[in-house]
Amino acid sequence: AAGQSGERFAVRNSGAEAVIEGCDSNGCEYMTGGRVLILGNAGRNFAAGMSGGVAYVLDPEGILETRCNPEMVDLETPDADDLVSLRLLIEKHVAVTGSKRGTRLLANWEDTQRHIVKVMPREYKRVLMVEAKAKAEQREPDFAELVGTTVIRQAGNSGADDVVVRNNG
Repeated sequence: AAGQSGERFAVRNSGAEAVIEGCDSNGCEYMTGGRVLILGNAGRNFAAGMSGGVAYVLDPEGILETRCNPEMVDLETPDADDLVSLRLLIEKHVAVTGSKRGTRLLANWEDTQRHIVKVMPREYKRVLMVEAKAKAEQREPDFAELVGTTVIRQAGNSGADDVVVRNNG
């Protein structure tokens, strides 16, 4: 729907795609998947505990950094592919809701896209990169890669292998 949400928009989102024109505190809290686009301000403690999915926030005032919980996420600039899909998402939002804000943002797309911030969970990004690397090498990623560890097998004193697990984070 066109309009803003109250507190806790998209909390525990695990795969839905959602668009809103602003949200109060704790937006995208504990999000594990999906894609969220906020066409306005986000309240305090945004993305607290966000471990997956991606959020995009229109931030023309440059204040998201002061409202975002940085414990698990980084704020990035969307790439060209992101911007193409976001424009299509806004077009769909306008078609379904008649959003005046969405219409204005599309009419001023060159300016709009400069103010969109990508909120990306660090661990989720790492896993996506591991999966992309494995795909390029035409293989499946192994468990240790996905969880960010290195398994080292060493000959032990008893003749059995000792296993050492090192966290690569």
